[in-house]
Amino acid sequence: MNYGFVKVAAAVPRVKVADCKFNVERIESMIAVAEGKGVQIIIFPELSITGYTCGDLFSQQFLLEEAEMGLVQILNNTRQLDIISIVGMPVVANSTLINSAVVIQKGKILGIAAKTYLPNYKEFAEKRWFTSALDLTAGTVRLCGQTVPIGANLLFETSDTTFGIEICEDLWATIPPSSQLALRGAEILFNMSADNEGMGKHHYLCSLAQQQSARCIAGYVFASSGFGESTTDVVLAGNGMIYESGQLLARSERFSLEEQLIISEIDVERIRAERRVNTTFAANQANLGEYHTTTVGTEFVNSKELVLTRSIDPHPFIPQGACRNEWCEEAYAIQVAGLAQRLAHTGCKSAVVGISGGLDSTLALLVCVKTFDKLDLPRKGITGVTMPGFGTTDRTYNNALTLMKALGITIREISIKEACIQHFKDINHPLELHDVTYENSQARERTQLLMDIANQTGGMVIGTGDLSELALGWATYNGDHMSMYGVNASIPKTLVQDLVRWVAENDMDEESKRTLLDIVDTPISPELIPADENGNIQQKTENLVGPYELHDFFLYHFLHSGFRPSKIFYLATLAFKDVYSEETIKKWLSTFFRRFFNQQFKRSCLPDGPKVSVVSLSPRGDWKMPSDACATLWLKEIENL
Repeated sequence: MNYGFVKVAAAVPRVKVADCKFNVERIESMIAVAEGKGVQIIIFPELSITGYTCGDLFSQQFLLEEAEMGLVQILNNTRQLDIISIVGMPVVANSTLINSAVVIQKGKILGIAAKTYLPNYKEFAEKRWFTSALDLTAGTVRLCGQTVPIGANLLFETSDTTFGIEICEDLWATIPPSSQLALRGAEILFNMSADNEGMGKHHYLCSLAQQQSARCIAGYVFASSGFGESTTDVVLAGNGMIYESGQLLARSERFSLEEQLIISEIDVERIRAERRVNTTFAANQANLGEYHTTTVGTEFVNSKELVLTRSIDPHPFIPQGACRNEWCEEAYAIQVAGLAQRLAHTGCKSAVVGISGGLDSTLALLVCVKTFDKLDLPRKGITGVTMPGFGTTDRTYNNALTLMKALGITIREISIKEACIQHFKDINHPLELHDVTYENSQARERTQLLMDIANQTGGMVIGTGDLSELALGWATYNGDHMSMYGVNASIPKTLVQDLVRWVAENDMDEESKRTLLDIVDTPISPELIPADENGNIQQKTENLVGPYELHDFFLYHFLHSGFRPSKIFYLATLAFKDVYSEETIKKWLSTFFRRFFNQQFKRSCLPDGPKVSVVSLSPRGDWKMPSDACATLWLKEIENL
């Protein structure tokens, strides 16, 4: 099963200007290598058979004939191969010369994509030799003894995907031809190019390709000429890039003197899912008007075993690399802005937060402090309430008090033990029976205290629950499930950890930093069961419901990408291959789907809270599901893995 992945390649071969024989040999060699690596579709640079910088040699019949003979050779020598190849060459059509991308497979020419926009400014003079696709008078052309379709509106349909092609300058146009091709069904867009280099130009080119893949909700595969092209007036550095919906999957080394084959897999299934939910994409389709495409079929080939070369991020919610600081700052700012608006709208100058010494309440407190500072409100208007219970450990208790003191907020300490003991007596529940009643009564007692203190202070109870807990239903209904504004509601647990760490590293004094980092390192627990004989946390959440990094991975790919359990499992086995066994992943995947479906009722009545990450479970926003929806189909597929 290929799970919707299509393996593609951007080739950057060595070139000799006007030496068709040499260029053809290099093309053939790279096609063979790509075929051996399981590539389904490969694209070469613009005019790759002749070289782009031939100049007035394009008017020479001899060169045009040699180019065609070169294509004949490629057809003959790749006749036994399944791979679809896209090569560049000049093609004569009705006594005009067309800058073309020729699509071939198994010895046949499937079609010829024609360049629409011919640059004819500054260093470019393509109109001197070529005619635009806009001026084509025929829809077919005879090449290598085959009559084949030609134009800028061709869609090539395989058993796995539909793709379209544009050439170089087309991408730089106000409305690239690929936009129309995507709206007509192309899921992968290919671009053969001969872009020359200039200071700052490469960054702009990358942004164009990235944005076009994002706007079109498509894969975008770009191959540009490199070493061997003439440097009389310009330099071509050789660019191979593969994007998917705005995400860079793979790129070549610029200015390399060696040939390069850039390979990755486009997730067509993800593209289809994104297009289905994006109503703007559908609206654009309706506005295409009279634009018509010609669909070209390809040869059917048996699916090969999928071997992914693209990396699978085990922590899709956590920003990586240089952008981490920017992303964390932005997430934090969204939380602060959301709370600031709610406080300003209500005229409320008091906030009440239950502080356990755990991750979620810590982040909520940090957001409150930042918000009050932004609104020029005194921090003493924030009441942090620590409510020790039967399971509270010295570690979390001391961290809660230390942090609250360092931040300068109002501190209240109220033990819930006596109230819970009285409650157990009232309902005739044995104190030694540590069941769900024992646990949930503590969570509800804490929520009642917070609500009552908010009434006393004219304040607002700030919710601390995170997205991962909402997905799993790991919250006490009408207990910690409830608040007046939930600042963490769309932040998964893995991101909560990272945000607290980021705040510690960037916005705290040394003492507070140490406290925050210790909170990050503390085992995640609701602390509703008494500690062990050594006073350490006995009730560890991840032992009960599974590792949060797995659940966040499942959540992302289920909600954001719309993947089925088998695909999520497959990706998880790759992302966590050195961390969890397949049996462990399967176990917690089943837990995730079972809990996700049967806990929807808790999400149906969530308090307000800002959307921060790419996924939200707000019943008023991103996720609308009946509480009675069945998980049967999803659980059955997991059983059969």
